[in-house]
Amino acid sequence: MATTDITADDFQKTLDESDILLIDFWADWCGPCKQFAPVYEQVSEQHPDVVFGKVDTEAEQELAAAANITSIPTLMAFREKVLVFAQPGALNAEQLGGVVQAVKDLDMEEIHKQIAEEQQGEQPQA
Repeated sequence: MATTDITADDFQKTLDESDILLIDFWADWCGPCKQFAPVYEQVSEQHPDVVFGKVDTEAEQELAAAANITSIPTLMAFREKVLVFAQPGALNAEQLGGVVQAVKDLDMEEIHKQIAEEQQGEQPQA
């Protein structure tokens, strides 16, 4: 699957419909973003089961702000709607492939369990 542009209007729908979603936050004026773009595209072709999204931080300033993007490029990975990876900086193809494989290999049952336990701990005791 090739990369797909994501906007504030379709972010939630894309997240809801994707088991694994990677998002590249980028801008046209950003040199490292331009270097990372072909790598991101190449790795997307190798993983047709993963959605590779791109967010133009200039056009989607509110979405970038909501994601707390302070440096670009920033890569985020979601699995089953859970943010499991976020890192600024361009990666090479081997590094990006490693991130994709690590996200695929996650034990999501354990992660959902940890999230539930954390949420219970945050609720006031009666």
